[in-house]
Amino acid sequence: MDKKHDNANKLFLITGFFTGWFALITQLYLIIVNNQIPVMESVTRYFSYFTILTNMMVVLCCTLLLLNFDKKEERLYSKPAILAAVTVYICVVGIVYNLILRFTWQPKGLQLVVDELLHAFIPALFLIYWLIFAPKSKLKWASAFTWLIYPFAYLVFVLARGAVSGFYPYPFIDVDTFGYHKVLINSFYLLIVFLVLSLILIWIGKLITNRHKKNRF
Repeated sequence: MDKKHDNANKLFLITGFFTGWFALITQLYLIIVNNQIPVMESVTRYFSYFTILTNMMVVLCCTLLLLNFDKKEERLYSKPAILAAVTVYICVVGIVYNLILRFTWQPKGLQLVVDELLHAFIPALFLIYWLIFAPKSKLKWASAFTWLIYPFAYLVFVLARGAVSGFYPYPFIDVDTFGYHKVLINSFYLLIVFLVLSLILIWIGKLITNRHKKNRF
């Protein structure tokens, strides 16, 4: 049973590793060749997307977990709070894109493939991985508020850069279109989504942990 469990664990990590790096590298290539702007600006915009940054977190977790699969000591990337936080972030990527942004453009060809990987396949893959394989025994309710630091810091970054460059990666935080008042309201709602989803995942984690404890006795 443990052997099958480990093999399935590795399969998820290998899938995340290959699909994740393929999608990220290909998206970087596409954003450079498809934009009539300097390469450095294209690269800067690439790293301005929450989707890209969060998928990088997922891929790095998959990579490090895979490379150190047989090592039992807990590392930063394998801590329950880190894996749960990354799961929350990538789930928000999938939720926001598929409910709000999917209908704002029509990607085709290779861009469509990459788009589906970054916004649908990888979020679903990592959520399933977290549910089945990630440790959950040390999750705390207070962590839900700590996990808001990343999206809040991201918001500050894109608004500050947007004020200088005029580029906003997502329409709902476009200050030039909506103004700061509306953008801050939109951002507040998004932070609530992060918080609620975080609390839900912590609750699920505690529920799964308690069931495992009961099954041992």
